[in-house]
Amino acid sequence: MNPFEMVIGIVLIVTIGSVVRARYGVRRDPHGRDYVVSSPGDAAETKALQAEIRALKERIQVLERIATDSNRAASLDEEIEKLRDRSVP
Repeated sequence: MNPFEMVIGIVLIVTIGSVVRARYGVRRDPHGRDYVVSSPGDAAETKALQAEIRALKERIQVLERIATDSNRAASLDEEIEKLRDRSVP
């Protein structure tokens, strides 16, 4: 085996190793230690957290709309006062 074939073989082995590591989510920290980025249970948790973030963003949009819409804010105050008056016996 000549040196050129050896270099090609080493590059091929390293490339295949990198592809396999990426496929299984194995990463390295700055100290060279391996760790797994994701596990099967993390996918469900990630989806749940993304749904919660989406819901919170929608709520923030509603609150921003209420805060910036002056006519709506005035009518909201009136509605709150009506509810307070109605709840007192």
